Amino acid sequence: MNILITGANRGIGAALLSAATARGDTVMGTTRAQDHPTLLPLDVRDPESCAALATRLKDTPIDLLVCNSGVYLEKGKSVRSLSDTHLWDDTFATNVTGVYLTAMAFLPNLKQSSTPKLAIISSQMGSSERAGGNAFIYRASKAAALNLGRNMAVDLKPDGIPVGIYHPGWVRTDMGSAAAAIGTEESADGLLARFDALSMTTTGCFEMWNSDPMPF
Repeated sequence: MNILITGANRGIGAALLSAATARGDTVMGTTRAQDHPTLLPLDVRDPESCAALATRLKDTPIDLLVCNSGVYLEKGKSVRSLSDTHLWDDTFATNVTGVYLTAMAFLPNLKQSSTPKLAIISSQMGSSERAGGNAFIYRASKAAALNLGRNMAVDLKPDGIPVGIYHPGWVRTDMGSAAAAIGTEESADGLLARFDALSMTTTGCFEMWNSDPMPF
């Protein structure tokens, strides 16, 4: 299976790349860095960057596109001190607009596959039913990514491209912290199993890494 994973230079993205490669998939990962020795350059916030990589890969079928790139820029800040609009703009540019730009840029590659799939890494923090306060910007962006994924599932259905939205778990990464519940390898293995199970029957699903359904 040909897989493209955005934000594969660290954390969950790097673990997904490693786990998928280990099981025999052909995996391409991306990073914002322009000079990485093994990863492809991609700034998901930039339409020109997306177009450049899409042109580079124009003859490469993609069986699974994983929109993993994400930021949590307000971490540690009080909800009463989020008036800096750049925090909102930059977070939504990566966590929401970046998903859209990536999906549209590589839609032709997905259409070249006989078994295309689109996976979006959101978060349980994007669930309206699990609103827990705090992290207003991050929560809002992940809720928007969930909504975007659900609508993409509708619009890509005629193309036979299922879309799944996933909570990777509370993972021990820079974003999740050392106190988190699971490691990146456990999260990656669980997510790959969810991607494998994704089909037109389950398109639009919102699931945890361990297959538990997530409330919207």
